[in-house]
Amino acid sequence: MTKTLVLGGSAWLGRAIAVRALSRGHEVTCLARGEAGAFAEGVRVVTADRAAPGAYDEVSATDWDVVVDVSWQPGLVRSALAALGERAATWQYVSSCSVYADHSTPDADESAALLPALSTDTAGRETYGEAKVACEQLCSQAVGDRLLIARAGLIGGYGDGSDRFGYWPARFASPRDGQPVLVPDEPGMPTQTIDVLDLAAWLVACGENATVGTFNVGGPVTPLGRVLEIARELAGSTAGVVPASSSWLLEQEVEEFAGPRSLPLWIADPAWAGFSHRNTDAAVRAGLTWRPVEETAGAALRWERELGLDRERRAGLSAAQERELLTAWSHHGD
Repeated sequence: MTKTLVLGGSAWLGRAIAVRALSRGHEVTCLARGEAGAFAEGVRVVTADRAAPGAYDEVSATDWDVVVDVSWQPGLVRSALAALGERAATWQYVSSCSVYADHSTPDADESAALLPALSTDTAGRETYGEAKVACEQLCSQAVGDRLLIARAGLIGGYGDGSDRFGYWPARFASPRDGQPVLVPDEPGMPTQTIDVLDLAAWLVACGENATVGTFNVGGPVTPLGRVLEIARELAGSTAGVVPASSSWLLEQEVEEFAGPRSLPLWIADPAWAGFSHRNTDAAVRAGLTWRPVEETAGAALRWERELGLDRERRAGLSAAQERELLTAWSHHGD
């Protein structure tokens, strides 16, 4: 029986990995504070604060087939490796495509240059990419050829806490008193979202096969226009759609990709033309498969309905912001 240790496991991706591993017959242990959500039924739970002394005492005497870490704090990764690195047959580190120094080239692969590694043990959001580079390097130094690095792209599906991919299904499902939907006039712009369940399934399979190496693990490259069509169809929306030019949206200080007052998935800056179009051939050769985008969007919509379609969001436009922009666009060119 495969013995899997997930450092985390109560939050989104970590929990999905635990659920998938359980379904494959693994003996799964999750080590976490348990404050981010509920653990999957059937896992052994070790409650611990990874920043505290002795955090790994209950698991450090066990030989693990797979250890999975998703942290982006170098200090936490360093301490986990010191306690567990020698006990893991395979160490999986879930990194990010944010490690790359340049995002201007579509279809760039894992050989692209990286950001400089963060030199401190604690990172803020502004140094997320540099922190992930530091974590990758710490893992490589500690476990060498027993390491799998998964550089994940945007993750979507049921349970997404970032509010990015789910914005579009939620927006088309929200009536907003018949208000039209403001969209970027960029139907051919690439997007690349991997379903959380596909990422979890691939990681678990890699653990079973002792797969190692460095991989970009993103979703299928899908034009933004197609994502919007899918979102509208799933929501059964009859609302009008108002496409606005990227140049105008930028003039109106609409944020790209994520964050408050944003249009998620849209990236107008040519310096980021490859951010949502990373080469994933290596991961596909290692067994990565994707479910249809419709399934990911449908799962996201179920999650959005549970949370509330017009709740306050971490990404997207509020009804008032969209109304203001639609009014301004209607006078554009007068």
